Amino acid sequence: MAHALRLAERGLATTQPNPRVGCVIARGETVLGTGWHARAGEPHAEVFALREAGTAARGATAYVTLEPCAHHGRTPPCADALIAAGVGRVVVAHEDPFDQVDGAGIEKLRAAGIGVQVGLMRDAAHELNIGFFSRIQRARPWVRVKLAMSLDGRTALADGTSKWITGEAARADVQRWRARSSAILSASGTVLADDPQLTVRLPDAPGCVPPLRAIVDTALRTPAGARVLDGTAPTLVFHAPDAHVPAHLADVARVAVRRDDHGGLELRAVLHELARRDVNEVHVEAGPVLCGALLAAGLADELLVYVAPVLLGSSGRPMLTLPPLDDMASRWRLHTVDRRQVGDDMRLQLRPA
Repeated sequence: MAHALRLAERGLATTQPNPRVGCVIARGETVLGTGWHARAGEPHAEVFALREAGTAARGATAYVTLEPCAHHGRTPPCADALIAAGVGRVVVAHEDPFDQVDGAGIEKLRAAGIGVQVGLMRDAAHELNIGFFSRIQRARPWVRVKLAMSLDGRTALADGTSKWITGEAARADVQRWRARSSAILSASGTVLADDPQLTVRLPDAPGCVPPLRAIVDTALRTPAGARVLDGTAPTLVFHAPDAHVPAHLADVARVAVRRDDHGGLELRAVLHELARRDVNEVHVEAGPVLCGALLAAGLADELLVYVAPVLLGSSGRPMLTLPPLDDMASRWRLHTVDRRQVGDDMRLQLRPA
């Protein structure tokens, strides 16, 4: 199963909107066939593993990181392929919550007389597809907020200068997180200040599905000539219903979203719309206002914080804009999922406790 999970990781940046899935066909400790799902619309992991195993699959065990599908989508049901190949046992790491599967694949296999075991390395399988599970089960994507800060908690100088707080290794690492995401979310303030392109720039990411560039732009301030409008990746702009649409944004994909109580956009509605568009993981690269609003609203599932060994001083801009707290008992509690050195910088992966 660990082998199958490593195979599934090969589709980390290519399977959108499908989950990442790996499969190993084995008899005892002898591997007969392997496969992984590479891209939506192409054969699933089980099909590749069965092709490689051939007739040796009969009576063997199939290890699959996600429940085999039982419905006709863009490809035939994998449960049927396993049954036709005559496998003797199927070990599934995690059930598929998609409503057209959701136990039906396991049930079909058992009805055919195949022994099915569920739950081996379940947590690892869930983590691999955390965005897919979030979209299906919560109707919103998994939201990962990326932040880069100095040792004294500043993200820019007082005048907004922020290039570069972190080193080259950290910036390359961010590109890999972008690559695995379905959308990169930012705000018009960041577009105006930095003119980011918000694309994946990795020479070793063949087949990467370009993430959607999603811009929260309440008053439609994104200027003509902004790099997020350059056509190198799809762009979607969220704005208030009463915003005036300038000519240069008339043909850009846009969605009107109701305002919240503070005059900004209702962020939960933004995330629901992204989920409706099959977005699994959202990578947020924005200023302290949007990042702070997501955390305060309980919509930030994870913080990816790069801490550089530099000091920017007390006049520097803060990492997040958050409402004041009445007491220490109200503080936001986070737990550390992972910490590691990336070049000269420290990367912290944090989730709300």
